Amino acid sequence: MSRLHTAVLASAAVAALSPAAAQAASPRPLFEPTDLELEDPGTFQLDTQLGVLRAMDSTKTVLPDLELDIGLSRNVELDLDGQYAIEGPSSRGFDWSRPGPDNLWLASKIGLLDWRDSARNRAWALGMQMGPKIPFARDTKGAGFEGLVLFGRSWGDAHVVLNLGALIDPGLEVSRGRPAGIEGGVDVSLPIGGRTALTFLGEVGGVKFVSRDPHQLHVTAGLSWAATKSTDVSLIGLKGLLSGGDRYGALLGLAQKFSLFE
Repeated sequence: MSRLHTAVLASAAVAALSPAAAQAASPRPLFEPTDLELEDPGTFQLDTQLGVLRAMDSTKTVLPDLELDIGLSRNVELDLDGQYAIEGPSSRGFDWSRPGPDNLWLASKIGLLDWRDSARNRAWALGMQMGPKIPFARDTKGAGFEGLVLFGRSWGDAHVVLNLGALIDPGLEVSRGRPAGIEGGVDVSLPIGGRTALTFLGEVGGVKFVSRDPHQLHVTAGLSWAATKSTDVSLIGLKGLLSGGDRYGALLGLAQKFSLFE
C-alpha cells in the first residue's frame, strides 16, 4: 500500500472517530411542537407514546416518549420531557444492547396573555416554555437549554399553536461541537363532529441547525379518542422530510390526567 493510500485511510479513520462525525451519525429525536394547554394547580398529566420508527440510516427504533405536566398555578406548569429508544440495524432487527436515551428537558410553561371573545367563542393566547436540558443521552456532557415562544389561536374546541424558539443541547464536549439550532412548528387540534369523542391531531416541525447536525423537518397526523374524562388514547403517523430525522413511523399514545384534590 502506498504512503498516499495510507494517509487517506488514516485521515478517514480520524474523521470517523472525531466528535463532530460521531455526533452527526447519532440519530436525534425530532422537535415536537407543543400546545398552550396549562394544567390546573395540583393536576398532573402523563403522556406516553410507544411505537416503531424507521430512521434515515436504516435502523429501527422502539420509542417510549414520556411527558409529565404538573400544574403549579393558574398560569404556570412544570414540564418534564424525556425519551428512550432501542436501536438496531435493519439487517438484524432490534438490538437490546443499543439503548438510545435522549436528554431530559425540565421546562416551565407560562401563560403570558389570554384574550377571549366570549360572544364568538374565540381566543388568542401568548406563552413561553423554557428550561435546561439535562445530559442523559449517550456520551453527552454539560447542561443545555431550550426555549420556545408560543402563539395560540382557538375557536370552540379547535386549537392552533405556532412554536418558535432555539436550542443548545448537551454534546460530546462541554465547550464545543454541541448541537444548536433554531426550531419552529405548528401544533393543530381539531374536534371531529359536534358530539364525537374524536379529535384530529397534526403537527409540522423542524430544526435548522447552526451546528454540523443535519436539519430536520417532519409532519404528523392522527386521531385522539377521549376514552374517559381524564384518559385519551391516540394513534399518530409520522413522515420525515429531511435527513436529520426519522423517515416514517407510527406511535400509540396514552394521556392520563389526575388531580391531587379529587
